[in-house]
Amino acid sequence: MAFAQNAPITFEPGEPGANWTWAVFENDTNPALEIIPNPDPSGANTSATVAKYTALATGNPWAGCESLHGSDLGPFVLNASNSTIKLMVWKSVISDVGVKLASPTGWAQVEIKVANTLVNQWEELTFDFSAYMNPPADQGQLDQFIFFPDFNLGGRGQENIVYFDNVTFGASTGPATAPLVAAPTPPARNIDDVVNVFSGAYDQVPGTDFNPNWGQGTISSIIDIEANATLRYANLNYQGTQFGAPLNVSAMERLHVDMWTANATAVSIFCISTGPAETAYSLPVTPGQWVSYDIPLTAFAGVNLSDVIQFKFESGNGTPTIYLDNLYFYRVVSSVSTLAEQRLRFFPNPAKLGTDIQLNEAAEQVEIFDMAGKRMATTYNTAVISTDNLGQSGVYIVKLRLADGAVVTKKLVLN
Repeated sequence: MAFAQNAPITFEPGEPGANWTWAVFENDTNPALEIIPNPDPSGANTSATVAKYTALATGNPWAGCESLHGSDLGPFVLNASNSTIKLMVWKSVISDVGVKLASPTGWAQVEIKVANTLVNQWEELTFDFSAYMNPPADQGQLDQFIFFPDFNLGGRGQENIVYFDNVTFGASTGPATAPLVAAPTPPARNIDDVVNVFSGAYDQVPGTDFNPNWGQGTISSIIDIEANATLRYANLNYQGTQFGAPLNVSAMERLHVDMWTANATAVSIFCISTGPAETAYSLPVTPGQWVSYDIPLTAFAGVNLSDVIQFKFESGNGTPTIYLDNLYFYRVVSSVSTLAEQRLRFFPNPAKLGTDIQLNEAAEQVEIFDMAGKRMATTYNTAVISTDNLGQSGVYIVKLRLADGAVVTKKLVLN
């Protein structure tokens, strides 16, 4: 992505800010932003030139000014070295100062507000955008600086003059409170070796509700991080995930999860089957980085893996914010199973409902599941699969256990 940020904004002749097209908004008659000599060069700010904003008594509390898209500040990216904005203000009153960043399409996250603590003198304020995201790929890059000099929701009883100057962009002043990079990309897997709940790497199972109404206090959302969809659970006490249909993951071996948090100390994931039967697994927490978990499905004792209906995430301490990606079940196909999958065939496929399907090798056990994960038939020590009792045409999953211990899963299409 292009990076042509024009900063620092000093308002000095020939430097960023001085000749920009500043637009004033929500300030009644919208008197123009003025570029003037510094009225108080004896204090913390000795610059020669500053900006003057007149906040009218009849203006809205959120009145402000903004740079012009495309030509003033220029496109930029929030990252570890460019996520803190500092600026100097001179105000005669104590009130919030707001800063907001936007892309050319108008995409923006809510402004950050910081109150000045001094009056009638220069003071530097810091705005930490390390928890903020860059726009999705289709929304362009951030390229606009928006300033709210006197953001007082109580209103102002008089005209307030605010001077501001020396707007700088720099590295975060503390630990990041949100990930600035996407979760790791999962490896390529065979379609039969993964059941994907939430990941852009594989086809997702349809109909999943990532925010069912379970009475939780968690604020759930799906956000983009580096154009990658990511689950965000803010104020986490617990949060459910309801599958569109029960999942049959009995042929899988592990559950994969990627998690990022700045402030969680204890998080558990629950795998839940009909009953309900649920078992928790505690995720060891490392703050400030993506952590990948590969959980053996044997850890979810008591859960019917052929009838998994829900996930649940739960905080064991406080109400932190967590970010999640790549929630999927998978199996690591052994060399024995790989060879068996290559050699095993059944035919015809597709076939007509009621047809006997012939195996080229006898299986110790054959299980047939519909696409909702319901077991439809089980037979033993056979080289023939009967479809008489399946009821209707469609796509089925056939799980075969062979004499050498290999487990092979294949799709069967019945017309």
